[in-house]
Amino acid sequence: MSITVEHLTKKYGDQKALDEVSFTVETGEIVGFLGPNGAGKSTMMKILTGFIPATSGKASINGLEVSTDKLALQKQIGYLPEHNPLYLDMYVREYLQFHARVHGCSKKRIEAVIDQTGLRPESHKKLDQLSKGYRQRSGLAAALLHDPSVLILDEPTTGLDPNQLVEVRELIKQIGETKTVFLSTHIMQEVEAVCDRVIIINKGKIVADQRLDQLQTANEQIIEVEFDLRIEEIALQDLPDIKHIDNLGGEVYELTFETSADRRPAVFDFARENDLKILQMTRKLKNLEDLFHELTAEK
Repeated sequence: MSITVEHLTKKYGDQKALDEVSFTVETGEIVGFLGPNGAGKSTMMKILTGFIPATSGKASINGLEVSTDKLALQKQIGYLPEHNPLYLDMYVREYLQFHARVHGCSKKRIEAVIDQTGLRPESHKKLDQLSKGYRQRSGLAAALLHDPSVLILDEPTTGLDPNQLVEVRELIKQIGETKTVFLSTHIMQEVEAVCDRVIIINKGKIVADQRLDQLQTANEQIIEVEFDLRIEEIALQDLPDIKHIDNLGGEVYELTFETSADRRPAVFDFARENDLKILQMTRKLKNLEDLFHELTAEK
C-alpha cells in the first residue's frame, strides 16, 4: 500500500476542511483526487507531504507516518504543488543541480530526468524564458530527481494551453507506469485522460471512491440505438428500469436506464417484438462531468 489515510480531520478554527476522511492508494495506481474549489483537495495534499499537520486521524506513505517520519517521508515522495515554486532567474540545469545537491543526486540523474520530462530542447534556457508547459516539466523534473516511489501532484495542468495539456498528461501517464501517482484536480478531462481510479471529495467528505469505469456504470447506463423506423417514445416506456428517453433525431434514441445491469438484450427483445430492425446500438459511459455535478451539487 503506497498511501493510507485513516479518519483524517483538519480544522481551521471552527471550520472543517477535512472531515473523517479515509482512503488508500495501491502501489502503481494513478488516482485522481477530484472536488470543487474549497472541497479540501489542497489541504489533503499539504498534509500528505508533511507541510501542515492534521487535527486528528493519521496518514502514512509506504508505512511512514507523515506526522512523525518527515525526513524519511521526503525521500519517498515527489511533490509538485499547485503554484510551482521555481527560481525564475536560474537556468534549467542550474535549478535541477540545486535540487540535486539537496537530495544528494548525481549529475547523471539530472540528465536522466531532463530526458524523462522532455526538457532537453529547453535545458539551456533560464526558467523565466520557458513556456508554462516547460515550467511544469521543470517542476516535475525536480520532483522526480531523487527517484521517489510516490508522486503527489496538485493541479498540475492549470493554465496550460491545449497542446501543453496533452504533453503533460502523456508525461504523467508515462511516470505512472513505474510510480504511484496521486493527482489533485478539478478538471474532468484530466481524470478521464490519465487516471485509473477517482476519489471525489465535497465539503471535506469523500462522496465517491471507485475505479473510473465502475463509477461511470455504477448506478445507470446510457444506450444509444437506431431503429429502421421512427417509433413513439411512449412505446419504449415498458423497457425494464427505463429512466429517460431522448429522441436524438430521426430514428435515433438515447435510452437511460437506472441500473448497472446490461439492458441491450432488453432493447433487442423490444425490437423483435415490435418488428423493428436495429441499425446500430452503442452502450455509452456516463459523462464524468455529470457524475461530478450530481455528487457535489448543493442539495
